[in-house]
Amino acid sequence: MSVRDDGSTNRPEPPHGPVDRSTLRRWRRRLADEHAEAAVYRDLAARRTGEDREILLAIAQAEERHAAHWQQLLGDQVGRLGRGSLRIRLLAVLARRFGSVFVLALAQRSESRSPYRTDPEATPAMAADERIHEEVLRGLAARGRARVSGTFRAAVFGANDGLVSNLALVLGVAGAGVDTTSVLLTGLAGLLSGALSMGAGEYVSVRSQRELLSASSPVTSDASQVLPNLDLDENELALVMRARGMAEDEARRRARALLSTYDPAEPVPAGIDEDEHEAVGTGLGAAASSFSFFAVGAAVPVLPFVVGFTGPAALVAAVALVGVALMATGATVGILSGGPPLRRALRQLLIGAGAAATTYGLGLTLGAVLD
Repeated sequence: MSVRDDGSTNRPEPPHGPVDRSTLRRWRRRLADEHAEAAVYRDLAARRTGEDREILLAIAQAEERHAAHWQQLLGDQVGRLGRGSLRIRLLAVLARRFGSVFVLALAQRSESRSPYRTDPEATPAMAADERIHEEVLRGLAARGRARVSGTFRAAVFGANDGLVSNLALVLGVAGAGVDTTSVLLTGLAGLLSGALSMGAGEYVSVRSQRELLSASSPVTSDASQVLPNLDLDENELALVMRARGMAEDEARRRARALLSTYDPAEPVPAGIDEDEHEAVGTGLGAAASSFSFFAVGAAVPVLPFVVGFTGPAALVAAVALVGVALMATGATVGILSGGPPLRRALRQLLIGAGAAATTYGLGLTLGAVLD
């Protein structure tokens, strides 16, 4: 519902005359979906505090206003309502059990698919609400992505590398014509060595990145102690801001404002952007995530050999399992990034298939040469 300039609203009038069954079914479906979506946002809000909670509750209230629109259109023909679409019911289950950034990303995609832009009985205000909800959820999901991006990046890279590299290793060795036991031992060795290498590499990478961020801090804690002694007219602090890329006039204005309002009881922060550090993650967290997910991914192509498969059957099973796992990894990245899950899944599958086919071909070639 929206308000016109004259103070009246565009709340719909109940239909006059008979309404066909298909229209009634559509209105009831819209009503059930709105009730279900409001419940999803309330479940998400229950797991949050502060501003995030207030935002989610406000979205829930908007969904209830939309429900009132369809309620009034139906009048006394509401009948028995369903539980909402399968997509929204799944979202509700995930919201109750997890309440994570994954659910926010799914909710964002759900809002982007709102039918109100083309529904003749939906008001322009309702369509605008849904479009804005998509952007609000994008912002909330972005906060969550920033908090988990360091560990998530290590997990995705670890799982993907484990799947692709160990499948390529197993297929390459198998293509060379070695026996099943040797293939299994090679796969297990690849799992352990790769997981250790990934974990160590992630630890060094993240620690180095955090140290670089700290070294790039605009104002160190020692430098902040001399701020009260700076000459307000000379304003050396402006040089610091100009060195960080700020225009001269803007740097002077901000520096003078900072010095004129400086309170010794509240020292200037060191300047390290904690959000940047949070996005990078911790060295140990990234290392543990990368090690664990690489090991899990690398175990997939070895599983058929562990359970007793041999020969071509083991290779086909390994390729199939890795293909499913790669598509699941790609789809997850797509959902969390707000992109199309199927496209991301197919991309991961094609990359893995290309690497595996290449090493298998090399294995066949080497096997033929060595024979």
